[in-house]
Amino acid sequence: MYDDAADGSSVTEHDQAGNFADMSITARVRDEVTRVLAPFPRVVVAVSGGLDSMTLLDAVAHAMPARVLTVAAFDHRTGPAAHRAVRRVTAAAGSLGLPVRVGVAPTNLAPREAAWRDARWQFLRALAREHDAVVATGHTRNDHVETIFMRALRDSGARGLAALHAGAGVVRPLLSFTRAELESYAAERDLHWVEDPSNASLTHARNRARLEILPALERAQPGLTETLLSVSNRAWALRRDVDQWIDANVDVHVAGALQVARSSLVSYDADQLRVLWPALVSRVGLALDRRGTERLAAFTITGRPGARIQLSGRFEALRVGETLMVRRANGDAIRGSREMTNATSIGGWQFRRVMQQTGAEPDDLWSALLPANGLRVVVRAWEAGDRMLPHGAAVERRLKGLFRDAGIDAVRRRAWPVVLVDERIVWVPGVRRSSAATVRSGRPMALYRCERDDC
Repeated sequence: MYDDAADGSSVTEHDQAGNFADMSITARVRDEVTRVLAPFPRVVVAVSGGLDSMTLLDAVAHAMPARVLTVAAFDHRTGPAAHRAVRRVTAAAGSLGLPVRVGVAPTNLAPREAAWRDARWQFLRALAREHDAVVATGHTRNDHVETIFMRALRDSGARGLAALHAGAGVVRPLLSFTRAELESYAAERDLHWVEDPSNASLTHARNRARLEILPALERAQPGLTETLLSVSNRAWALRRDVDQWIDANVDVHVAGALQVARSSLVSYDADQLRVLWPALVSRVGLALDRRGTERLAAFTITGRPGARIQLSGRFEALRVGETLMVRRANGDAIRGSREMTNATSIGGWQFRRVMQQTGAEPDDLWSALLPANGLRVVVRAWEAGDRMLPHGAAVERRLKGLFRDAGIDAVRRRAWPVVLVDERIVWVPGVRRSSAATVRSGRPMALYRCERDDC
């Protein structure tokens, strides 16, 4: 099952009173899927082969098939059950007339839940970016309660307790249904699925919570589940309020790294900063633990220019002049080169063709116009001595100086990509472009977008 609790959803409360309560479970599930997916014209459906995701696949295929760009299955290489699950998904999607994309875990992946989850989500998010789509998963009410409980055990703040409500780019149409209700749906529809043997193993903390701890606590304190859901709903409301407040009151930018004007924060005390920082760093994919939150609050108040601190997840915070930055401490090494395609990944960076045959000009330095055919377009790492002729300049400049002008230090530039057309550098994402990547040349051009692939 796709049970990553660290990824988000956009799910709201649904009124199941009146006629809705009288509907069959099949009609209720399809009605909810239609309601949740209505705002999203393009959907990648993540299907693991288990009960929850096979129910989602069936419901989406009958309720909104035109929204499905692809069904995404992922083989974790964990054994025969994983292979059977992928075959089940492929067969079911084919019978429903839906396309399938299968991802496979790297052979050298560490045999840990976190590593499998990260590899799976990297695959899913890359598909979503390729199609400019959202990812739909089959998480249930049970998954949501388990996540809230585990976050509470870790003493999480509001962002953690919002649990499966939180985040962007992922929708969870089944979040209001229990597993028992999905079993009823599967019985009505005669669905078949593959049980993941690891779901019964008590070596995993989530399974212990699901199979032993939560049932025992619910017996000892009836109503605990509803209490946890109420806490999560309030946390989710607070999270949205904080995000909106930040948008209106904090000078913040995301351009490869989070950049916050220190003047926007220095008037707040440590308690207030502990509320703001988790919301701020989530914009670069960082979930702060309590220690990191405390350290960032103190660093905002006492950190001197040039100082830096380490955070979890290979992130660091540093003060550059009057700007506070949060970024990955070391980028993934870029090895070799890649020819540009519709979706190209290299060293933790993602290049995506946004529009083909476009007349639009790039709106920021993370976008560029590149030849749509005929000329060879390559991405590689920056190398010492690289030069380019920036758009609007009269002479070539060394990239080292351009990086310095953009505030990109020596550590980060070692893992920074450059784009070449016929062996001439035309684009340094987030830094500068040449005229060849900025204005139309008369030949077919395509608009590309570069993003950090920090799944």
